[in-house]
Amino acid sequence: MNILILQHAAVETPGVLLDFFREDGFRWTTVELDEGETIPDNLEPFDMMLVMGGPQDVWQEDEYPWFRVEKAAIRKYVGEMGRPYLGICLGHQLLADALGGKVGPSKSPEVGVLTVASTEAGRRDPLLSALPSSITALQWHGAEVTAVPAQSEVLAESDVCPIQSFRYGPHAWGFQYHVEITGRTVDDWADIPEYARSLETALGKGAVERLRTEVAEQLPQFNQNARTLYQSFKRSLKAR
Repeated sequence: MNILILQHAAVETPGVLLDFFREDGFRWTTVELDEGETIPDNLEPFDMMLVMGGPQDVWQEDEYPWFRVEKAAIRKYVGEMGRPYLGICLGHQLLADALGGKVGPSKSPEVGVLTVASTEAGRRDPLLSALPSSITALQWHGAEVTAVPAQSEVLAESDVCPIQSFRYGPHAWGFQYHVEITGRTVDDWADIPEYARSLETALGKGAVERLRTEVAEQLPQFNQNARTLYQSFKRSLKAR
């Protein structure tokens, strides 16, 4: 498989998902949009698009003009070409925004290891149905999808964020929570000023150390959940 990865911060990588790609011998091309790299004009060679998180907000098109190009690429790849897509955090929000949904500031930002529950649609979904109906996951966001595009189903929710995951058509998924994390994630993200502020605001002083410990304790389960989702995604590709 040939994968196109869109990144918005050098430390917001596919994380453990890259380990899975390597195991399967897949190829990938990474485009670091925040560093001025450009999305290939020809999207036809790519079998999947993976769009990662970042400290930006989808409505900041004047500050980050490349958002317009990225959203157009997502619309073309997912909406017109009908190709497989996975979006995480900002990538989840970009999927919604590009295809006619809505994204806005969260009423209550979510930061920390928190519970996510599948909806009825999620319990039938090709990816989420392979996981327990309630899981814990790393959250680190101050914006959220407030309305999904047409042809979408909401797959997961939390107490303060009703749209934690959705599927567009049969081939594109967005996850507000982070499934890709590794043992370095908390330290790497805490170096981003916007993330550090949100962490301290949500969890108080000493938040980095506490969150690092909590993530380390649950990392084996987080990574197993990621592998389960990945294997389910591959099965959905074969079925297509």
